Amino acid sequence: MIINVEVADPYSVGNIAAILSEIASRLGTLADGGETSLIDLKSLPLSSGEYEHLRFTLGRGEVTASLDAIGMSEIVETQFSGVWWITHYNDQGDIVADLIEIATIPNILLSQPEDMRTGLALLHAIISRPASSHD
Repeated sequence: MIINVEVADPYSVGNIAAILSEIASRLGTLADGGETSLIDLKSLPLSSGEYEHLRFTLGRGEVTASLDAIGMSEIVETQFSGVWWITHYNDQGDIVADLIEIATIPNILLSQPEDMRTGLALLHAIISRPASSHD
């Protein structure tokens, strides 16, 4: 007796069309009214092949940034303006969050008011020092 076994394609893209449609819908909402949104990729049942296919399809745009705060973060504009791929790593280099953010600029890159106040205080301290100590 011969039993035929079909192995699922490890590079299946079954979820990709739905994710891309969701991104397109959210990008339209951003363009029309400025509403930002996030898609948590780690919460989705993506195979490694689907994940790589999504990364390939979204591609890379012109802007990348890295952030070093409680672990490294990589912020990459995709080839679609307003669609950002954001990956947060822990100290061991493991991915702890993988997000698609639909925004004009990712929220994580925006200056926070408390940080600006700290910077302002430092700037005022520098300004108030005698000119010879500004070097």
